[in-house]
Amino acid sequence: MATPREHIEEIRKTKFSIGADGLNPLTEDLHQAIKSLSAELYAKDVHFLMELIQNAEDNEYAEGVDPSLEFVITSRDITATGAPATLLVFNNEKGFSPENIESICGIGRSTKKGNRNRGYIGEKGIGFKSVFLITAHPYVFSNGYQIRFSEDPCMHCNLGYVVPEWVDTNPNLSDIKQLYGSASASALPTTTLILPLKADKVQPVKQQLSSIHCELLLFLSKIKKLSVREDNGDPSLDTVSAIEIASETNFVTSKNIDAQSYTVHLSAEESNNAVENECSYYMWKQKFPVRQECRVEKRMEVDEWVITLAFPIGEHLHRGTSSPGVYAFLPTKMVTNFPFIIQADFLIASSRETILLDNIWNKGILDCVPTAFVNAFISLVRSVEDAPVSSLHRIFKFLPVQSSSYEELNVIRESIKAKLVEENIVQENF
Repeated sequence: MATPREHIEEIRKTKFSIGADGLNPLTEDLHQAIKSLSAELYAKDVHFLMELIQNAEDNEYAEGVDPSLEFVITSRDITATGAPATLLVFNNEKGFSPENIESICGIGRSTKKGNRNRGYIGEKGIGFKSVFLITAHPYVFSNGYQIRFSEDPCMHCNLGYVVPEWVDTNPNLSDIKQLYGSASASALPTTTLILPLKADKVQPVKQQLSSIHCELLLFLSKIKKLSVREDNGDPSLDTVSAIEIASETNFVTSKNIDAQSYTVHLSAEESNNAVENECSYYMWKQKFPVRQECRVEKRMEVDEWVITLAFPIGEHLHRGTSSPGVYAFLPTKMVTNFPFIIQADFLIASSRETILLDNIWNKGILDCVPTAFVNAFISLVRSVEDAPVSSLHRIFKFLPVQSSSYEELNVIRESIKAKLVEENIVQENF
């Protein structure tokens, strides 16, 4: 079996004709594909951070490992590329396989295609390539691979983005270990991405890192810990708001009507707040068959809509004044005014700010939300049947009394109200 370095040399030779006699006849096709990628990358308002979190959630983890993702931003130029700041991404996944390496050395060769039903949350397409929005030279250190890519066309084959180059010197493992804070190389997570930032991207990256939402882990099934911090040697120079978020799920589930309920406990510790914030969420997950008239090409392999509603028991965890009310595994920027959160496999705008409200797939999902809510609400009421009447008060706080600024969500609100009246749970004038 080839070593990682031999594998990279083989890719360079056979795929990109570097050091080989004659050109690969497919090189021209790659040229065109890369032109299309570049146009797509910069035409869309892609949220690179969410792409990286999606990738980490889609990764595989060894048994017994608590999956974690850590972002460290530093002003140290550890790649010696003259970068004003560098973002390091640490992930304790199983690590890049030869197939994964082949995938990122190509266009549209994702190893996750057609695996929506297996829990993959990322969309086909941009994925890892989104890092080029913030860096011209991404480095990947994983499972013995030490490679970098370049936005600029390679001098040997005139292709950018996909040609791997072996890294011998900067950055070295001792620099990475120092920033990670580990005493031995073996303590480093399996995969580290090193992203020397473009000068005009330093502030936007810091802003995105500082605004990571506390409830981010709520609907992720793998990642249990996420942290952000800055390392400049001198803490007084730090401008990123550091945070560490952890989630714990109580899988004592009650199952009925193709639904399950469970509790998720989130904790968030911020650098500017000595107190650790905590909140538990009552989760209701229900499956609905996809209606034939709602099928779309991007979700052809999916036969069930899985809708999860999250009810905060106590005050929401949040940074700033508002909390997103709609998730597509990761938060959108949609503030619903509802006292619960809606999660489903929605089709979203590339900016991740909203779901596509006029999309037939999303409309089908939203049509099922009132049924899921009423079932969840009845389950919650039954859970406190033997408790004092005062316990009902906090459950009735989950009713969507306030109207939403989204007309499509007001339709949901009216439907919930009609169903609750029909069940004799509330009176018509609530």
